[in-house]
Amino acid sequence: MAPLTSEFLNFIVFRYLFESGFTHAAFNFGYEAGLNTSTINGHLVPPGGLVQLVQKGIQYLELETNFSNDDTDMDEDFKLLEPMDLITKSVDELRKIIKEKKEKAQKKKLRGKGKANADHKREPTRRTEMEKQHKEKELEHDSERSDVMVLEGHTSEVFACAWSPEGSLLASGSGDATARIWTIGDGPFNSTIPNVLVLNHLDSQATEENKDVTSLDWNREGTLLATGSYDGQVRIWKRSGELASTLNKHKGPIMSLKWNKKGNYLLSGSIDTTAVVWNVKSGESKQQFGFHSGQLLDVAWRNNDSFATSSADSMIYVCKVGENKPVKKFSGHQNEINAINWDPLGSLLASCSDDTTVKIWSMKQDVCLHDFREHSKEIYTIKWSPTGAGTSNPNQQLLLASASFDTTVKLWDVHQGRLLHSFNSHREPIYSIAFSPNGEYLASGSLDKCMNIWSVKEAKLVRTYNGDGGIFEVCWNKKGNKVAACFANKKVCVFDLRL
Repeated sequence: MAPLTSEFLNFIVFRYLFESGFTHAAFNFGYEAGLNTSTINGHLVPPGGLVQLVQKGIQYLELETNFSNDDTDMDEDFKLLEPMDLITKSVDELRKIIKEKKEKAQKKKLRGKGKANADHKREPTRRTEMEKQHKEKELEHDSERSDVMVLEGHTSEVFACAWSPEGSLLASGSGDATARIWTIGDGPFNSTIPNVLVLNHLDSQATEENKDVTSLDWNREGTLLATGSYDGQVRIWKRSGELASTLNKHKGPIMSLKWNKKGNYLLSGSIDTTAVVWNVKSGESKQQFGFHSGQLLDVAWRNNDSFATSSADSMIYVCKVGENKPVKKFSGHQNEINAINWDPLGSLLASCSDDTTVKIWSMKQDVCLHDFREHSKEIYTIKWSPTGAGTSNPNQQLLLASASFDTTVKLWDVHQGRLLHSFNSHREPIYSIAFSPNGEYLASGSLDKCMNIWSVKEAKLVRTYNGDGGIFEVCWNKKGNKVAACFANKKVCVFDLRL
């Protein structure tokens, strides 16, 4: 390519000024630039030449940066960079910006923006014999083929999974507009083929677009499964796969869905900025709460009639059924709050945010009790250990775990307000963590396609399972001998642990 000479650049700047009506400025600029002696044929320069040159330069830089960015997949359109970034930053800096923005975009996609591709019947049905053929993938490290069951049938990313309280049923929710209930036997994996129920979220007039199953939760008895969808509807299913009720109140996708312990109320949070408490018995909304100014990203019950909500507006509200105003509000985060979680006693609330902090709140004060700042990137999820007062493991220390886009999992001693351990084995953002029922182990799932099992007491990695897709969620069964993980490659894997 021929170099861009200062003479040509001066000429197209002169033409830009002249064409824009800045006649006096154009004359002065042309005189000082000596364009009266220029050999450039002005008839060959098209109108708007400067604008076209800048636009094409920006497009070239953005194309180069996207094509050269090996860390993430190419986007379908180029809207990740601002023009000023392209003009002022180096290509390496631009690649870093794109990587970070793609990681955030993946997080948004995880919240229910996947597309569905499958064609399903209206009523829940059992899979055909072809669907029942599941294959066990060879996994690396210290796992064996008999340790892993691969559940296939979803036709899009699997965003959520949850074991029933009694432990033999595993639910999964996908971008293919279905949830599935898998029956996992106690016998060796290579001797059983799991039955599965397909819970279709399409009616006869609907298309699969915007029917992603974004969240799901079992009631305490394991008799009912609630699912939240990108279509804004909450559905309640019997464990037999029968649709018990469809709840309509939200005007946007459901981001979080939780049963209270008693099982009489179901709580949902939506992009429409509201939370709704549903009376499960009547199938009607008990109360709608609209205090937030941004998308609701998580909800968490404190007890059977009070709960907390977190939002993209950086606020947390504690609400109570029957009250028309929040009973408490917490402010202090500087960016959207991705997750909130009450400790087992309901006295402390943990929150994590894109502002890279974990905060601990008490109902006894307005400012946060602790402000943990050891993470360097967005923190997507937090979990309390099932230990300490109010749990089945009362003699063990209560801990909080957090997982971040900085590829680390951190364990916190909340009572002393300090970091205990940092687990650093993952190579990509971590979307999910889960404690084993006895609190001795912690599972983590990452976009690096690995699920890691950590010993909490010894603070070390004890097992790694390598898959062929990013992991969006991990969960333990009641006995603590199986961990399920849902993948971006449309599969659900169940790992039989012998720790």
